Amino acid sequence: MAVIGLGLAALGRPGYINLGHGQDLAGDTEVASLRDRAHTVLDAAYAGGVRYYDAARSYGRAEEFLGSWLTARGFAPRADLTVASKWGYTYTANWRVDAQINEVKELTVQNLTRQIAESRALLGQYLGIYQIHSATIESGVLDDHAVLDELAQLRAGGLQIGFTSTGPHQAQTIRRALEVGGFDVVQATWNLLEPSAGPALAQAHAAGLRVVIKEAVANGRLTDRGAIPQLVGAAQRGGVTADALALAVVLAQPWVDVVLSGATTVSMLTSNLAAAGVRLNGNELEELGSLAIAPELYWNQRSGLPWN
Repeated sequence: MAVIGLGLAALGRPGYINLGHGQDLAGDTEVASLRDRAHTVLDAAYAGGVRYYDAARSYGRAEEFLGSWLTARGFAPRADLTVASKWGYTYTANWRVDAQINEVKELTVQNLTRQIAESRALLGQYLGIYQIHSATIESGVLDDHAVLDELAQLRAGGLQIGFTSTGPHQAQTIRRALEVGGFDVVQATWNLLEPSAGPALAQAHAAGLRVVIKEAVANGRLTDRGAIPQLVGAAQRGGVTADALALAVVLAQPWVDVVLSGATTVSMLTSNLAAAGVRLNGNELEELGSLAIAPELYWNQRSGLPWN
């Protein structure tokens, strides 16, 4: 049965592409304020049953905030929760919301060895899963023997190894990763607007990989803020919010293990967690499935979302 986890992409830095992100922060972007916000949302998530937490080197101070929360709350490393992070991007915005470049991608073994040390310094023994951030066929990372050898050593040392996929050719990336082998987890975008990776993710699940879904509400487009009439109408008829309904559709996929909430407020998290109580029948799933658009269009629209 799939469960809801918490992703810290929007909690670890003042700028992000989620709709209304600046409004959620209410202009309070000091480091201490975002740390307190992150800890508050993490407390609410744990109280709500969340046990999977996802960060990345490029999520600003997300690893720092998560690590300090884990330590402050006195959790035993890997006791009853899973902590995942990623390498491959470097955060470059310097805590500015108007930065021209927010992150720089470098999928090299040199960056891997540098960033795993940084992640471990912040997350210590809590770190259980380490993932290639946004692997693509074009990047060549899945055929880089130096990277793959280093990942194999990390895996032999007790870390689970994963990768995240991105772009209109996610399925191709996932299938290539299955051919290469050595992965325990795949994290991919799958939602009502962009379901194209579904068959490949089902294949990964059958092969024994844990399937984690990111961007289940399409950076806010599949929430009340996105105001898609068909989704909002269906949610109102069901007595739930649009985000809860969108997340429930992901939870209903038999090959999904974890779906990430990207909440930045407790109220948003509460709304997301309500998805666990939504039950959908075949007709409802089919009706909502008509929201899907061409992958190329989806990713073009995503790339046009402003950082705020």
